Amino acid sequence: MGISLHNIETAHTPPPGGWAPFALGFRPFFLSAGIYAVLMMALWLLVLRGSLDVGGVAPLVWHGHEMLFGFAVAVIAGFLLTAAQNWTGIRTPSGPPLAALFVLWLAGRLGFLVPGLPPVWIAAIDLAFLPVLALTLAWPIMKAGQLHNYPFPVMLLVLAAANGLVHAEALGWIAGSASLGLHLAAYVIVVMITVMGGRVIPSFTDNKLRTRARRWKAIEILVPASTLAALVAALLAPVSPLTALLAALAAATHGIRLAGWYTGKFWSVPLLWILHLGYAWIAIGFALLALSAAGLAAAAGSALHAFTAGGIGVLTLGMMARVSLGHSGRMLEPAPLMTWAFVAVNLAALIRVAVPLLFPGLYTQGMTVSGVLWMVAFGLFAAIYTPFLLRPRVDGKPG
Repeated sequence: MGISLHNIETAHTPPPGGWAPFALGFRPFFLSAGIYAVLMMALWLLVLRGSLDVGGVAPLVWHGHEMLFGFAVAVIAGFLLTAAQNWTGIRTPSGPPLAALFVLWLAGRLGFLVPGLPPVWIAAIDLAFLPVLALTLAWPIMKAGQLHNYPFPVMLLVLAAANGLVHAEALGWIAGSASLGLHLAAYVIVVMITVMGGRVIPSFTDNKLRTRARRWKAIEILVPASTLAALVAALLAPVSPLTALLAALAAATHGIRLAGWYTGKFWSVPLLWILHLGYAWIAIGFALLALSAAGLAAAAGSALHAFTAGGIGVLTLGMMARVSLGHSGRMLEPAPLMTWAFVAVNLAALIRVAVPLLFPGLYTQGMTVSGVLWMVAFGLFAAIYTPFLLRPRVDGKPG
């Protein structure tokens, strides 16, 4: 019936036993990101109640810091360590070296929670991770001579500088630098999403659905140019006509780019529509940034959270779900409950962005509902994917 002996043997061969939490970069970092996304929200509630000290850092600063340098950086680390091995054909850290890198990230999270730990030690521990990660990625990329991937280690170093600005305020070195550092970090991650989204979202869609995404040369030039220009302008002059114009241009170019990738077929494939919706949040973020720069002060927070809770939150969940299946040797078919996780994370972002802007009187209730939906989304990921991330690949291959 067209089934080979090899296929029959494979079908009856049980998956390898044992554990492989440090076989490849996505495993420890995706698992920790999923768990920490839930814990972070629970800890945030304790911070708001005054029940938890976070190393002398202002509560809002700590929340933004851990969203970006804790959760988001963990996903970025897992993705880039895995992708760089695919790009270059050169092994990235696994086993004890990967475990050491993971412990360095973890130490940065725990440092804020150790009672009495001097702020300078908290800063030193937390600041060490991103430069080490950048050097770890730069080695295979440089050895393979892949010029188009050089920006990733550079962006990691810019993230490290942004982290330094946050700690500089906590240490009393630079007044008011934490907000600049957090905005810079969020914007750098938006640039990463712009680059990686442009590579993988249309490719994944075309490969799965046998479609052909439309790409316009002018738009592919304008997207990175308008993105960088708008974000730099937002850092230097948050409220100005020029920033509003550049942000509106970025929103339009991202929207047109996304429209070129669109096909109604992807709505039947959760692993695709979650990525398209995640990218859509970037366009929404720029539209809200334009309104904020034009003088609508209420849109400022909503723009930032469209980028973070929306773009970063939605896309990271979608990418972790897909990469974890593919690199554990499984079919790219997520558990049905993951569809509800994808719905929940988008609803969490929608509430977080829309309520402060449209229904400010419901702020407290809205933030609570949004936080619960966020925890549901990433809690489902952690519950479903923990066995996949801890166990060896089901096909017996390394990684």
